[in-house]
Amino acid sequence: MVISAGFREVGAEGLKLENQLVANCGKYGMRMIGPNCFGIVNTDPEYSLNCTFGKTRALQGRVGFISQSGALGEAIMNQAHVLGLGFSMVASIGNKADVSANDILEFWKDDPNTDIVLLYLENFGNPRRFTKIAREISLTKPIVAVKAGRTTQGAAAGSSHTGALAELDVGVDALFDQCGVLRVSSVEELFDVGAALSKQPIPKGNRVAIVSNAGGPALLATDALVSLGMDVAPYAGQTKARLKRTLSGQGNVNNPLDLVAGAGGEHFRKALKVVKNDPNFDSIVTIFVPPVTINQMDVAQSILDGVKGTNKMILACFMGAGEGSAAVDYLKQSGIPVYIFPEAIAKALSLIDSYRRWLQRPRTKFKTFSVNKKRVQEIIDTAIGSRCTALVGEAALAVLDAYGIPVARCRIAYSEKEAVAAADKIGYPVVVKVNSPEILHKTESGAVLVDLRTAKEVKGAFANLKKKVIKIPRKKDRFSVMVQEMVTGGIETVMGMTTDPSFGPLIMFGLGGIYVEILKDVAFRINPLTVYNVEEMIGNLKSFPLLTGFRGTEPVDMPTLKESLLRLSQLVADFDQLSEIDINPFIAQSEKGKSKAVDARIIMHHPTGNRR
Repeated sequence: MVISAGFREVGAEGLKLENQLVANCGKYGMRMIGPNCFGIVNTDPEYSLNCTFGKTRALQGRVGFISQSGALGEAIMNQAHVLGLGFSMVASIGNKADVSANDILEFWKDDPNTDIVLLYLENFGNPRRFTKIAREISLTKPIVAVKAGRTTQGAAAGSSHTGALAELDVGVDALFDQCGVLRVSSVEELFDVGAALSKQPIPKGNRVAIVSNAGGPALLATDALVSLGMDVAPYAGQTKARLKRTLSGQGNVNNPLDLVAGAGGEHFRKALKVVKNDPNFDSIVTIFVPPVTINQMDVAQSILDGVKGTNKMILACFMGAGEGSAAVDYLKQSGIPVYIFPEAIAKALSLIDSYRRWLQRPRTKFKTFSVNKKRVQEIIDTAIGSRCTALVGEAALAVLDAYGIPVARCRIAYSEKEAVAAADKIGYPVVVKVNSPEILHKTESGAVLVDLRTAKEVKGAFANLKKKVIKIPRKKDRFSVMVQEMVTGGIETVMGMTTDPSFGPLIMFGLGGIYVEILKDVAFRINPLTVYNVEEMIGNLKSFPLLTGFRGTEPVDMPTLKESLLRLSQLVADFDQLSEIDINPFIAQSEKGKSKAVDARIIMHHPTGNRR
C-alpha cells in the first residue's frame, strides 16, 4: 500500500518513479494499491486491516466501496458513520499504477461478504473490461457510481451531427445504463442510495405509499416521487376502509396519508400495520416532523413495530429531529435508513427503481444479418487508396445498401445529359445534389435542389449548382451531381455513430429537423447493440409519440427502423476504419418498404489495431 503522493500526478519525473515502483513490486511477486491514495480497509474480523491515514474506523457491513480520490477518504468514512453504513472493504486506489478498480470489482464479484458496490470514479482505465465485469456483477449485486469529470470529446467533435451531439458525457451514461450501474450525481446521493440498498429489499415495482404526520413534507415527497416517474396511487378498497376504522376521526384517507399533527407512535403503528399488507404498494415512506409534545423514540419504535414482517422497502424521514437523535440512530441500527428531507428519498427510490427495471429487461442477444461485407471493404479500400477520408453521396449510400439499410435510389451524373438520363431512369420527381466530399452540409451551402419534375428543370439544376460550387472550396476534380429519387412524407430521423476515445463506437438515434438541431432529443448506446438496446433508444425519446402515430397520423414502419439500427451496429462492429457515420435524414414511412436513408456521410481513419 503506497499512500504517498509525488508520482504520476506531478508529471514526467513522477511517472518515471511510479513505473520503477511498479517494476520493483513485480520483481518480488507483489501487488500494489496506490500510490497517491487514502488506503484500504478490510472489516472482516478474520482478516481485519485498516491501512489508511484516517482516524475514523469503518463499521462492519456488506458494502464494498472504491474511490479514486484520496482526499475524499476521511469525509466518506465520517458520512458512512452518520448513516450507519457498514463496509466489507474500502479501497482508495489513487493512481491505479498496479491494482485497478476493475481488479477489485473482479474480486468482489464472487466475494460472499460483499452485497453492494459503491464507486467514486474520475476516469476509466479499461472501460471495455469494466463493461464486462459490471454486467456480470449487476445481475446479483447493485453497483452505484459517481463519475466525476466530463469527457472532452465534445470540444473536438467531428463535423457530423452525431459527433457534435456526443458532447454531454453520453459515453459514461450509455455504459452505465447498459451495464445496470446506477449513476448518481453526488457523493451524498451515492450514500443515500447505498444506505437503502444495503438495509432494505429491492422493491418489486414503483408504487409508493406515504404515511406522515405533516401535510407539507408529505406533498413535497409526492411531488418529487411523481416527477421522477414513481406511482403514488390513492389508498383504495380494503386498505382505505381499514384505515378509516383504525384511525377513527381521521377524515379523508388519501395517499399520502396525513395523520394529525399531534399523531404519536400509536397512530404510526396502526396505519403502518394496515398499509404494509396492501399488495398495491411496493415501498413505504414514513415522514415524521417531531412536535415538542411527542416522544421521538416512541415514534421510531412504533414505526419499526408497524412494518415488522413486510418485504416492502421501508424508508423514513425525520425532519428537524436534531443532531444526534437517539430515535434516528435506533431506526438506522434496526435497518431502516433515515433521511433529513423527503426529496432525497424520492431520488433514491427512483434510482433503485431504474435498477429494478434493468434487472427485468429481457436478455436479448446480438443479432446479425447476411450482408455484403466484401463490397464495403472494396469501397473503403478504394477511398483510402485515393487518400480520401470521407465517403459521401453514392459511395456512402452504397455502403449502407450493402448492409441492407434501405436507401433512396441515386445515380452520379457528370453532365446535363447524364443528369436527365439518370432522372428518367429513377423517375420524377427527383433531387439533385452536388457530389463532393468537400461540402459537408449541402442544404446550408445551397448545394441541393429538390422536387425537380421535368428534364428542363434537371438541366437547369445541373447548371445552377455548377455555378454555385465554384464559390465553395473543393478539390480540382470533375464536377458531378447526384440525382436521387425524391422521398416525400414520413418522419425525418437521424442515426449515426461517433467514436469516443474511451468507450469506442457510440451509436446514436433521434428525430431529425428541430428535434436534433435544437432540442437534441437523441439517444446514444455503446456498440454493439442488442434488440432491447434499440427498442430502448427509440422508446426513450421525448418525441417518440411522433413515431407511433400522433393526432391522427399513421405510425411509422417500426420493424424497418429497428432493423436498420441493428444493421448499422453490425457495420460498425465489422469495420474499425469507420470513425463517424451520419445518416441524415433516414425518412421513416408508415408503409412497409418505403422507409429510406436519403443522405449519408462516413468518415474514416486508418486502423491501428482492434479498438474493441
